[in-house]
Amino acid sequence: MDIYQVIKRPLLTEKSGQMREAGNYYTFEVEKKATKEQIRQAVEALFKVHVLKVNTVTMPGKAKRFGKSVSQAKRVKKAIVKLKKDEKIDILEGV
Repeated sequence: MDIYQVIKRPLLTEKSGQMREAGNYYTFEVEKKATKEQIRQAVEALFKVHVLKVNTVTMPGKAKRFGKSVSQAKRVKKAIVKLKKDEKIDILEGV
């Protein structure tokens, strides 16, 4: 899998901002089939940083209602990446 297909986008939420400030954690939406090792390699190659740890979680899709019918939103896989102490991803700073 190409490194540009592994990471879809950064997740910029209030909680991810607090994690970034407190423990140098960054959160990304990733491809559902991506492994932790593929995520580690993609982050290191794209942002030129050293990854210490990768945690992943697959978030279930929420139930959505359209009139009488109920459907599911698509599932999303998140990766929470911990970087070395003095390293930062400059693109996400100040957001």
